[in-house]
Amino acid sequence: MGTARASTITALADQRSQRESTRIGVGDARSWLLLSALEAGRFDHAQLSCADQVVLDLEDGVDDTRKGLARSNVVDWLLGGGSAWVRINDWSSPHWSADLEALSRIPSLAGVMLAKTEAAEQVTDTFQRLGGEIPVVALVESAVGIEGACAIATARGAARLAFGSGDYRRDTGAENNELAMAYPRTRLVVASRIGRLPGPIDGPTVSKSHGVLREQSAAGVAMGMTGKLCLDVEQLDVINESLSPSASDVRWAMGFFAEFSASGGIIRDGSDKPRLARAETILVRAERYSISVD
Repeated sequence: MGTARASTITALADQRSQRESTRIGVGDARSWLLLSALEAGRFDHAQLSCADQVVLDLEDGVDDTRKGLARSNVVDWLLGGGSAWVRINDWSSPHWSADLEALSRIPSLAGVMLAKTEAAEQVTDTFQRLGGEIPVVALVESAVGIEGACAIATARGAARLAFGSGDYRRDTGAENNELAMAYPRTRLVVASRIGRLPGPIDGPTVSKSHGVLREQSAAGVAMGMTGKLCLDVEQLDVINESLSPSASDVRWAMGFFAEFSASGGIIRDGSDKPRLARAETILVRAERYSISVD
């Protein structure tokens, strides 16, 4: 191996190590960047981006005739020092077992996102097949999955729920607007709470408009979604900002605690407890995302 090649590999390893040392964990991750597993040349760029988590896609982003190639791309990259999540094919697919067999015993696998999850046993089977240690994000994409969300959220191995909004619309005929998406989002939020999971991950915004992205991100946050799938690295900054406490939120929380402490830390009426909980959540999240105000 030439000196220049060795230096490049060392530099990449250092960059990967530095990025992973600051990686936001599964429970707090806001932006989830989906990338086709056929695009091996973009894996490093994705890992080094500002995405809280990266998901290499073996499912929708890969034609059935190229699943083997996509799988090899992912395995080779992970064994070569990369680290990411992988979206695997659904439990009923003939590709599910092959995906798990290929990914088992790879230490740098961050977790798997199980496509088209419709039942708790699908999550548990996936978790157990991977050795009982790799976290599973259950991607819920159908009416059956939405109605079974509470059971899915309490399944052994479930780390978080995610909303496959595009496939859900195809399954139900629902339109892509806030009213039509309110029910499935609410079901996932409530199920996550019942399962003691972090808030669910919302579906992606296909539009390239950052204005539309901000609007859709805000709508998800208002419903209780705390993460968002995305298909474009250009969306990452907007998603991370939209799903983080704003400076005004942080100032309000700090002001509330100052006032609360000045009054002796005594609950005065029924509105204090909800405001106290909100202020605590804001400040914890602000610290987690390194948000500071003057």
